[in-house]
Amino acid sequence: MARSALTRDEVLDTAAALVREHGPDALTMRRLAAELGTAVTSIYWHVGNRESLLDALVARTVADLGTIRPRGATPAERIVSVARALRHALRERPHLVAMVHERGLTERMFLPAQRALVHEAHAAGLRGARAARAVRAVQFQVVGYVLVERNRERAPAQSPAEEELWRGEDAEADGPLARALSAPIDTERLFADSVRALVDGLLADASGGTGDGSVGRGPYSQ
Repeated sequence: MARSALTRDEVLDTAAALVREHGPDALTMRRLAAELGTAVTSIYWHVGNRESLLDALVARTVADLGTIRPRGATPAERIVSVARALRHALRERPHLVAMVHERGLTERMFLPAQRALVHEAHAAGLRGARAARAVRAVQFQVVGYVLVERNRERAPAQSPAEEELWRGEDAEADGPLARALSAPIDTERLFADSVRALVDGLLADASGGTGDGSVGRGPYSQ
């Protein structure tokens, strides 16, 4: 039995969930209708055809990435918070982000995060080309890190594995290092460490060589 009181938001929520879990090819109007327990004609009434539905999902993804808000007591902490939120958003919806990219809207998607980063770069004392360099460096760090994470997750099992590669002479030379490199990677901490180091370097010139002196001591400290 077809259900009643279906809303456009409910259609988009369910469609987005299908894309996140199975990819864009899994999103058919029949499958979406089955997930919602409604008729295909009801889907068309709310969102139009499949291309219109994909356009609406892209628009929503762009809007979602516009909700990133800086947090923290200092510009450096807030820049790190934007980077972490952006990474989380990209990791959470890879297929939807890919759809945004395919439609040529990548720069628009990143614009809100860039504006937030610009605001914090200005607050830290950076202007002009130096501020632009800082903003792009953080953005590229986030996107590059996410790509490396995804590639590692999709890679086939490695032989020899890391723990095998860091045995023998390397372990004898520096046992703690070998053990650390053979252990599972804490990607969240590694990301936070790398962004903090990057931000410290980018802001150093604006504050006498010490960044803002607070990265790693605020709410984002490990």
